[in-house]
Amino acid sequence: MKRRATLAALGVAFALVSVLGLTGAAPAARAAVAPPVFTDGHGLTVVKQPWWVDDRQRTFKFVVRTDEVPRYSTLPGQTSGEHVIMVTLPEGYDSSGDTRYPVQYHLHGHPDYPDTLLNRQMFEESTAGGVPLITVAPNGSGRGWYTNWTNPPASLGRQNWQTFHLDQVIPFLDANLRTIASRDGRAISGHSMGGFGAFHYAERRPELFGYVGSFSGGLDLLNQAQRAAVVATTQLAASGTPTVPPDAIFGIPVWPLDRVWNETSPAQHVESLRGMGVAMYTGNGGNLADNLPQALTESIARDTNLVTRDHLVAAGIPHTFVDYGDGSTWGEGCNGKHAHAPCLKADMHHFVGLLMESLTHP
Repeated sequence: MKRRATLAALGVAFALVSVLGLTGAAPAARAAVAPPVFTDGHGLTVVKQPWWVDDRQRTFKFVVRTDEVPRYSTLPGQTSGEHVIMVTLPEGYDSSGDTRYPVQYHLHGHPDYPDTLLNRQMFEESTAGGVPLITVAPNGSGRGWYTNWTNPPASLGRQNWQTFHLDQVIPFLDANLRTIASRDGRAISGHSMGGFGAFHYAERRPELFGYVGSFSGGLDLLNQAQRAAVVATTQLAASGTPTVPPDAIFGIPVWPLDRVWNETSPAQHVESLRGMGVAMYTGNGGNLADNLPQALTESIARDTNLVTRDHLVAAGIPHTFVDYGDGSTWGEGCNGKHAHAPCLKADMHHFVGLLMESLTHP
């Protein structure tokens, strides 16, 4: 009996060795590599130097302050005035090497964080296998809407998110990382609120970006449902505390006082995207009986994307428009609803493929 027990134990051990690939000597632990060290500049003060999020040593976070957004409405775990930025480096990135890489700036949705596990998975999985791309996710707060606010409340001060991201974060990272610091080495994308931000930034500053992508973005501020959604974000505590007045971001949303809404709407101002790579991704919400809020949100986003597509077609601007419906043929597990992880991962994989065909890279 004792001999049988010993043989059985050996069999289990051998099976574990075979499954885990542990035959031979134990693999050496990966040598620790320090993340980059950043120097203040371009209006940003580093209050926490980069640190790796895990032992894979591809993604790190750091924290900055800026006078352009000195305070902001915070979500749980955030410190007002401190902005977390997450960066995923290409495999094999060497801070001391000569190789330079293109950069994708990805803007998160509402109400969300830049450093979510889903974002990290999207960035790392879409660039696995040696894809030479740096991905950066800056803080946009739960309701920043990626613009310089029209009427920020005195309690918060300036809410110049556009200036923070375009005039500070981009040159700061170009100065501290091995980037291709030119239009043909830079892209911008975003999800939901971030999709709006990506198109808004690309239209306002086309000299900065060679490609723009929206993942279920709310692109048409003339759409009354979209306007209602933006106003709702100012009033919901879940979008950040303190809440802000309804006219704080884009001003009063009612004609004839809605000039900023009209001027800022990406759908109607596509002309400056000419010569830039353009991609939009949207589902139709799928089964309305399953998670009605996310289904309706995606349906509204799709409407705004269709209007944007029509303006691109009318202007004769080449673009990629992916309408994946209920998601069943788009990504494994994708159900066509808003903010659904499998759909967003499929969007990012496809978009990174487009970037590698267009942007300058090693």
